[in-house]
Amino acid sequence: MFSRCTGRERLLDGLVDVLATARWVTVTGPHGCGKTLVVRHATQSLDAVWVDAVGLSSADEVLAACVDTLQYDRAPGDTLHGALGRGLDDSGALLVVDGLELDDASLGPVFQEVMEATTRGRLVVTSTSQTGQVGERVVRVGPLPVPGPIGPLTGSAVQLFVQRVQEAGSQVDLTAHEDEVRRLLRATGGLPLLIEQVAVQCALLGVAGVAPQATLSEAFRGSYDVLAPEAQRGLRRLAHLDSHASIEVLAAICEVDLPTARQLASQLVRRNLLEVHPDGRFALLAPVRAFALTRADETDRQRCHAGLQRWADSVAPDDDNFGAADAVWLTDFPAMRAAVLTACADPATRDLGYSLANRIFSSLYTSMRARDAVEVLEAALRSGDGPASIGAQLARRAGIAASEVRGTYEGLWLLDRADEHAQLAPDPTLELARTAAIRAEMHLDAGDFTRAEAEARRAIELDARGHGANRQAMRTLVDVHVSRAEFSAATSLASQVIRSQSGDSEAWVSLSTRVLMGRTALEQGRLAEAQAFARTAAAEARGLAEDRIQLLAETLLRQIDPSAPITTTERASLPWAVRLPVLLQDARDLLESGEAAEAKWLAADVVALADSCQLGRDAVDARLILAFSLLELGDLTQAAQTFRTALEQAVAMPMPLRVADALDGMALVAEAQDLRDGRTLATVAAAVREHHGAAPWGLLARRRPLAARVLPTGWLEAGRLTPLGLRHAKVTHHQTEVEDTVLEALTRAEREIADRVADGLTSRQIAQELFVSPRTVDSHLTNIYRKLDINTRARLAAMVADTR
Repeated sequence: MFSRCTGRERLLDGLVDVLATARWVTVTGPHGCGKTLVVRHATQSLDAVWVDAVGLSSADEVLAACVDTLQYDRAPGDTLHGALGRGLDDSGALLVVDGLELDDASLGPVFQEVMEATTRGRLVVTSTSQTGQVGERVVRVGPLPVPGPIGPLTGSAVQLFVQRVQEAGSQVDLTAHEDEVRRLLRATGGLPLLIEQVAVQCALLGVAGVAPQATLSEAFRGSYDVLAPEAQRGLRRLAHLDSHASIEVLAAICEVDLPTARQLASQLVRRNLLEVHPDGRFALLAPVRAFALTRADETDRQRCHAGLQRWADSVAPDDDNFGAADAVWLTDFPAMRAAVLTACADPATRDLGYSLANRIFSSLYTSMRARDAVEVLEAALRSGDGPASIGAQLARRAGIAASEVRGTYEGLWLLDRADEHAQLAPDPTLELARTAAIRAEMHLDAGDFTRAEAEARRAIELDARGHGANRQAMRTLVDVHVSRAEFSAATSLASQVIRSQSGDSEAWVSLSTRVLMGRTALEQGRLAEAQAFARTAAAEARGLAEDRIQLLAETLLRQIDPSAPITTTERASLPWAVRLPVLLQDARDLLESGEAAEAKWLAADVVALADSCQLGRDAVDARLILAFSLLELGDLTQAAQTFRTALEQAVAMPMPLRVADALDGMALVAEAQDLRDGRTLATVAAAVREHHGAAPWGLLARRRPLAARVLPTGWLEAGRLTPLGLRHAKVTHHQTEVEDTVLEALTRAEREIADRVADGLTSRQIAQELFVSPRTVDSHLTNIYRKLDINTRARLAAMVADTR
């Protein structure tokens, strides 16, 4: 519950009216006038999302904070303002940017552009200034009126003062102290923040003991001066911590035990100098921090940073290859980040900073916080060179995280940086081996199995003594073998990986290998064995808090049993490399349950994301699900084209069993049109599976196309489709007579969107109707404009209307 909005009733009613009609409102006024409180009251019945903009120093920081608060995950290539616009349209929430103190002329036009680009985006900004943009409505919040030298001692300022004195546990006699109260209220200038500060001091010291305060700084000084010395020292040190922090962090910074830290925090909170957040963490308000810094000296800064680093060193894992997703310090990640960055900024403590960054990576990666990981690791690397062996590992791990956040090969340059560090390491060969193992994983995700295998074998050769890089590279080779349907080689190598595990260190390698064995069993039709592998891996991962492996094991389990539970329902927070397999299984579930339209659009989303992130295997799987959805919906032409694209990609990798799936899908398309060439395709698909000892699963296990008796000559070689087979593997269907229009260039999906544009629907409305994201609609519109050589929705609507 908020504090009462004393003396602001008329202003509040006016703001509510403005919010009902205006999409962008700036609430402006001087520091301490209560802008935030007024907005909180005005928006309490609305779906409002708050962004704390205090301390943000650039337009990009403000936009990034808005996007993060909306929990809108940017795809690779997204601009910040574009992502903000789509995030506003997606959520439908009122975005409140609170405490904006940015003197950046570029932000106003960006907000204007975002408002113009969205259909229902709404924005409220609290700031001491306005941008002057056309779309901006301004509501001014001024000081409360204070009593003059004569007249009754009444009014909203007096009422607020009395309320806060009482809430601080005291009383004030207005008759006995009329002159002192008038003097104090005039000194506040009517600013609610200063009135509250004065009221707290009066409650503590009595009205006669409070000196008039003319400015915010003076108000804070008055509260500071009545603090005990240890509380003053704590406040000065906290001023050097630029993030929220738990009581454990406060204790480390102030160099006191936890009971004493709780007492200090209580004192500071009671005097409105320290803010308590809903999660129990503490932070200084920006004006308080600014004042405290004027009282702090270099010793305070050094002791703050030293205490922060001691805390981080004590809670970070000792083993840099082991970290669980339930690590206690994860809730204090901002403080941990501050510890790493302050340590790295000083050459004297940079070794510690590198060590901390390295030791926390496993927990961040396991808990699927790749974005946080890449932020910390890249900042550490930018600070300067630390120990070469740790630097090589930091660069590798930054590369891993960057590839998951920005796209598969976006971390490749960091691996090159790791090789540079390796040359100065005590064991260059081992570091090069570890980097080669990560490169192999990147190539694997991209679907380049040839390069993945070459880098994995290079890593194994370089790490002949078995220091861990060879196990990871062997796991990658298992994955390559499974993708190529080389099951005998995969099983043999997987046994070596699992047997070579020692303790919990790198346990994820063994768990991941078990998931791959479950995948092998599924592809070979051994469903009970596949289910056992998946359940065991999920249970062991849960016990070790290996969230990533647990989720992947649960996803495999759902492919066998769609009713199997899954731990997380929050897809948007997952890294791309994990999110896409989960979304693909969501699409399979929709297709299996008869919701083909929803499955189609979700699969189309994954196709776009997989292509942009260069996740080649996921792109093939997504196209297959998309094609089967189109087949179910009767869009045979588009289904055949999509199956053909998936076939070409699967042949190039190669993924023989996905080749067979695509051939079977094309055969079903041919059957639906009573074409006999589908039987040839089904025969080739069956021959591919027979060669590899595999069986169809999922939808194809329940819906088999008819096969011919004779395998066409020259189509297959060693269980793989030859160039001749690829050339002839197609569905030859008869074109129906259609009206010759320029819209023939559009796919079925693009035509559906064009028709709805002509009906006057917005991108968001189209997305809701077709069960996709507005980003997918915009992507299709871009393709439509390119094909038709136009650039506006109005022109597209006119062209559709002409054909009607």
